[in-house]
Parts: sequence; C-alpha cells; structure tokens
Amino acid sequence: MQNIVTYPTSLAQWQALISEATVGAHIRLNEDLESYLVFLLMRFSTKPEIAQSVLAIDFLSAFDDNVADRSGQLQQVGDKCLLLAGLFPGRAERKHVRISYFIHLGRSAYSSLSYVSTPSWAGLFNDLSAAFVPLTDVLLTARSLNQVPALTPLQAEELYSDTKSSAARRALPEGGVLGMINQKNRKI
Repeated sequence: MQNIVTYPTSLAQWQALISEATVGAHIRLNEDLESYLVFLLMRFSTKPEIAQSVLAIDFLSAFDDNVADRSGQLQQVGDKCLLLAGLFPGRAERKHVRISYFIHLGRSAYSSLSYVSTPSWAGLFNDLSAAFVPLTDVLLTARSLNQVPALTPLQAEELYSDTKSSAARRALPEGGVLGMINQKNRKI
C-alpha cells in the first residue's frame, strides 16, 4: 500500500501534484503557466458543474456580450476545455466528440482572449493557447499517477493523431490500436 502524503494547504497539494506530473510528462512549464494550472485546479475543485455547459455555445455567446463579459466567458471556456481534455477525457466520448475538440476550442478561447485582454494579461493567454497540448499532457499525466490509464487505446490513438500529444503517445499500445486488434485476432 502506498503512503498517503498530505500537505499543509490545498495550494501545496495542487502544486505538488502539478510538479510531479510535469516531471512524469517530461514537460517544463514556465512559472506563469504552472501557477495558472495550479490555481485553475483550486478554482474548479469545488465546481463539479463544469461539464454541464455546452462549450461551443458559451464560446459563441461570448462574442455577443460586451468586452468585460467576453473576457470572463472566454476564460471560462478555455479553462473548462483544459480540465475536460486533461482530467476528464471520458467526457469527450459521452459528448460524442474527440478530446481534440476540447483542445481546439480551448486554444481558440485563450487565443481570442489574448486579443481582448489588457496587455498585461494578453501574453499569459497567448502562452496558454500555445501550450494547450503540453498543459493537457500534464493533466493527463497527473490523472494517471495512480497507475490508472487516463486514456483508452482508441482515445490515445485519436489524440496523438490529432495533436501529437506526448501523453497520448506514451499511452498508445505497442503497434497502435490496429496492432492491438490484430494481436487479439491472432489469439482467437
């Protein structure tokens, strides 16, 4: 049985998880991106309703609102997409979309946000858009730290094909999904 490690605060707990996941994913995040990810996890850890919104509609409706509301809505869409792609990849299957759908929509939200944000925040949102796949990889790695695969072989194949995700590549069975199917057929 593994020892349970506790930290004095939830912030320290999330920081340790992200730190361990970045090492496991072989990804280096700059301090701003790592901090954003930690605080994102803290913000949403008490909001299980994130999966109940229709993200494409939220994204499009952000452009109907004034700029101040647009910024908040676009950030919510980007944040939710990042969490769904990285921590809850099974949601994509239940919504009948690929995981890369969340990645592309989240990237677009952060990219759009970089244009409507103040100059001091624009760089961060541009970085979040550019690093969306590595950030997703960190979250997928965090999810799999307990030795339970974050992705099914089919999800890994699709995600790698769509985004070249390093976490998806590591999750692929040897020979890919077709190799796995052929191997099972030979045993029958």
